[in-house]
Amino acid sequence: MKTLYDVQQLLEKYGILVHVGKRIWDIELMALELDNINHAGLIDQHDYMVAKLILRREHRIEELKEKEKEQKKDSK
Repeated sequence: MKTLYDVQQLLEKYGILVHVGKRIWDIELMALELDNINHAGLIDQHDYMVAKLILRREHRIEELKEKEKEQKKDSK
């Protein structure tokens, strides 16, 4: 597992499809669903930790993109 798409595929194995409409919201909801699967004891701990790290990285990237957009908007 290396990408956000891989995490989506993992969640689909558990019948979870996420599409809220905004990428950062999708990532946040995927993290919540992943936590629920983990609390239920359904997922391997290694897969859980790798997926969480991927989601954290992707969330950080989206936050940086939003911050850059705001800075460009404010500079005009």
